[in-house]
Amino acid sequence: MQRIPVKPVPELVRRTIASGRGPGRRGEEVAGLAMAAPAVVLLLAFLILPFVLAFVMSFTNQRLVSPNPTSFVGTRNFVQLLTVRPFLMTPLTDPVTGETLRDATGAPEYPVLRDITRRNPAYPQFDGLRELTSWAIGERRLYLLASDVVFMRALGNTMLFVLVVAPTQATLALLLALMINQPLRGVNIFRTLYFMPVVISIVVVSLLWRFIYSPTGLLNSILTWLSFGNFTPVDWLGNPSTALGAIMAMSIWQAVGFHMVIWLSGLQTIPGVLYEAASVEGASTLQKFRHVTWPGLRNTAVLVLVVITMQAFALFAQIDVMTRGGPRDATQSIVFQAVQRGFERQDIAGGSAISVILFLLVLSVSLLQRYVTRDRVR
Repeated sequence: MQRIPVKPVPELVRRTIASGRGPGRRGEEVAGLAMAAPAVVLLLAFLILPFVLAFVMSFTNQRLVSPNPTSFVGTRNFVQLLTVRPFLMTPLTDPVTGETLRDATGAPEYPVLRDITRRNPAYPQFDGLRELTSWAIGERRLYLLASDVVFMRALGNTMLFVLVVAPTQATLALLLALMINQPLRGVNIFRTLYFMPVVISIVVVSLLWRFIYSPTGLLNSILTWLSFGNFTPVDWLGNPSTALGAIMAMSIWQAVGFHMVIWLSGLQTIPGVLYEAASVEGASTLQKFRHVTWPGLRNTAVLVLVVITMQAFALFAQIDVMTRGGPRDATQSIVFQAVQRGFERQDIAGGSAISVILFLLVLSVSLLQRYVTRDRVR
């Protein structure tokens, strides 16, 4: 058989083939960049650029409408928001006997806090601060004073909302996903019912639940009926001790279906042969979940945890529609404070500083979650 001589491939052609950059490769790259350009432009215009502007304005005294020129104030806005100082107050004593003075009920009498926090030369570090909360320590009282009490309450409410809603919502969504993942007749109906609240506008849901929580609303009527008239109706959104909890319950109900679908997609990626092998080995239902289901849901769990946490930190619509931050700042949130100060009070600098704090807080929590859920090399 006669051999056909093969010409050597030029070095330039060989390198081009090895790198995958053929003649049509450049055209594909241009087409890809052209397709991504609209999304990149929108991200730059409505996400990255606004954050850069907010970061810059957080170090100024910028107002929405003001005849005064904008000036650089450094970290004054952040100091105003984050200043918190403890103060241990001792009760008043009788100047003659040295005994503790007490009121008619026998409780110790204390100096007036306002006299300490209002230009008192003996306590210059507390000037302008207000009481955030206090605790009794024996006969003394520990006060936590803050420069911006409303923001600190918003920060505490948001953190409490995240700590309660994130694990509760994730757990309920997983339980629902496990139930509707069974090959039962009519299971699609339950999938639809559980997911329906997600497609309804959060504003509509908030308005609906505001009527449910009213003193003459559905919840009080049901509880009165179940207790045979012995239940006293509660103003769930008007009581500082129940308002935030009511919003938590509504928020969990509204978004649990969305995370249920994410869990369900993760469950359906687990090979069925693993369950068959576990059944052959005599594993119980709990053992199957522990050794087959949960390891297979690891990546899904990370996604659900991150998404729920970010949504919880962005708490705004429910507060804006249902309580407007009340009663007595019991439902203030960080995002609500940023919007209220930036637009209602026209304090763009203060609102921008709150937005920067929120960004750093969410970034820190996300990095912590990523560290905790990282792949560990054994």
